[in-house]
Amino acid sequence: METLVSQENLAIRGHQLLKRDIIRGVFKPDEKLLMSGLKQRYGLGIGPLREALSQLVAERLVVAISQRGYRVAPMSLGELFDIYDARANLEAMLLGLAIERGDDAWEAEILARAHTLTKVVEVRNAEEQLSVWDARHKAFHTAIVAGCGSPQLLQVRTYLFDQAERYRHLWLQHTVFSEQALEAKRHEHAALVEAILARDSDRACRLMREHLMGPVPIITELMKTEGSEAHRPPA
Repeated sequence: METLVSQENLAIRGHQLLKRDIIRGVFKPDEKLLMSGLKQRYGLGIGPLREALSQLVAERLVVAISQRGYRVAPMSLGELFDIYDARANLEAMLLGLAIERGDDAWEAEILARAHTLTKVVEVRNAEEQLSVWDARHKAFHTAIVAGCGSPQLLQVRTYLFDQAERYRHLWLQHTVFSEQALEAKRHEHAALVEAILARDSDRACRLMREHLMGPVPIITELMKTEGSEAHRPPA
C-alpha cells in the first residue's frame, strides 16, 4: 500500500511540474517529450511520468503519438479565439447569476480580493512577482463567479481556464512587468467591482466580456512574433 501511495504521489508531482513547464513555455508547442530528458529533469521514473503524461493528454496539453511517444499540443490563433470567446461568454453568464443570487458575504469577499490584488507586495524576483499577481488575480475572478451557486458551471469554467493557461501566460508576461498595462487592469477591475456592487447586471456582464477578451489582441501579436500561428489546433 505504501509503495502504491508513493507512486501516486510521484505521478501527481510529475504532472504538476510538467504542466507548469508546458504552460510557461519551457517545452514549446509540437516539441517531442523524450522520456530520457523528462527522467533527468524531474528525477522521476518511467511509471510516474507515463501517468503524468496520460493525464496531460486528457487535459489536451500533450498529444500521444501512436507508438512514438508524446508531443506538446500545438497552439493556434483559431484555438485562442475559440477558448477566449467561450470563457468570456461563460464568465459573463456566471456573473449574471452571481449578481442575482449573491449575498452580502459574496460582496465582501469580492472587495477583500480586489483590495489584496491592488496592494503592492514586496517580491524577491520577477518570477515571484508574476506568480503572486497571477494567484491574486485568479482569486479575485473566482470570488466574483462564486456567487452563481452552480458547481457544475464552475467545473466547466475550470476546464476552460486550464485550456487557456498557455495563452494566458504569454499575456501575463507582457502585463505583469508593464506598469502601464497593470494600471489599465486596475481601472478595469475597479469599474467591474463598481458595477457588481451596484447590481447592474447588464453593465457588469458587458465589462466582464470586454475584460476577458482584452488580452486576445496582445496574445495574437505575441504568437505572430513567435511564429506560433502556424501551429494547427489539436485534433
